[in-house]
Amino acid sequence: MTNGDRAILRMGDVYANYGKVPILQGMSLHIKRGEVVVLVGPHGSGKTAVLKTIFGLLVVVRGSILLGELPIHNLSTERLVPLGISYVDEMKLLFPSMTVSDNLILGAYHRHREGGRDKIKRSRDNVYELFPVLKEREKQFAGTLSGGEQQMLALGRALMSNPQVLLLDCPTLGLAPRLIKKVNKAIADLKRQGVAILLTEQKLERAIDIVDRGYLVDRGKVVAEGIAKELFHLGKMYHTYLTKVD
Repeated sequence: MTNGDRAILRMGDVYANYGKVPILQGMSLHIKRGEVVVLVGPHGSGKTAVLKTIFGLLVVVRGSILLGELPIHNLSTERLVPLGISYVDEMKLLFPSMTVSDNLILGAYHRHREGGRDKIKRSRDNVYELFPVLKEREKQFAGTLSGGEQQMLALGRALMSNPQVLLLDCPTLGLAPRLIKKVNKAIADLKRQGVAILLTEQKLERAIDIVDRGYLVDRGKVVAEGIAKELFHLGKMYHTYLTKVD
């Protein structure tokens, strides 16, 4: 049985558009449970489009996306979240005039139908355990948080839906080195819990210690695959986007 056969998520020869503009041109990848996979590539290569396509934000013109054995490429975002897929956009998209606690609870909106108030509280406590600063700020408005704290809140809100697959668009973008370490630690903890994580990264060095393997993406398709260190060296020859962190 191959890695792809054991994958919790698979994309097979996917073509997708931004409106009428083609953006993915035969994208194929897979990710297993408890695995961190990174997408790297030059600006405009289609990395973010991969995440948005999986999350139902772009229309699949051709190809398939499977969650386990379930085809999901024709499902809306509203149907994907209860199935266990969460997405943290680069822009975070928090509710600035709501408290930290209320933003987190909104992340579990679909679970209210389960009568799971206690489950939701446990999920929130788990988020506070991952990010203690959010517990300290739980009554504070999200718009008053620092950039790093907002990134933690966005990640925490995604975790409130109890995802099997977590999609992260540049989770360390704009963060100070100490906050990058905290976010990476949280990602590593989620990996140990069995969550499959697919992320994009502008600077691979920021995630190289937590990533299992990755894909080099260009012009909407995979041009290389390998472990993180292989991609780092290949990327330096292929393009200049893998610059060193200052």
